[in-house]
Amino acid sequence: MAYDPSSEGFGERSTRAVYVISVAAELAGVHPQTLRIYERKGLLDPARTGGGNRRYSEADIAHLRRIQHLTAAGLNLEGVRRVMALEIEISRLRAELEMTRAAAREAIEQTHRQYRRDLVPVSTTRLPARRTTER
Repeated sequence: MAYDPSSEGFGERSTRAVYVISVAAELAGVHPQTLRIYERKGLLDPARTGGGNRRYSEADIAHLRRIQHLTAAGLNLEGVRRVMALEIEISRLRAELEMTRAAAREAIEQTHRQYRRDLVPVSTTRLPARRTTER
């Protein structure tokens, strides 16, 4: 699964690919060859210039740092790929859950508005007393 910068919550500025591979590698604290390996393994998908040169964004750098954090914790690259895929899925599910909660709140509010329209005011006149039967 390729990296999805939108899943990281970055704005347009941070997803604009401006760094060449050597600068990106230095910022992430890895060798440029490591970035090529990550790309081959599907962990990273840098933008390309018209000439085919890789360009990395701030979001890519943050993504690289996350990969480094996970590998430092003992995961191999397949484990990193799976963890990151699960993190993306969790983000998607959280967004879906929030949309569902918002829809449920709106449905409840709509139901309450409908109830208020259906209520009939009780007259202020005195109602006849209820008869009770004694046993």
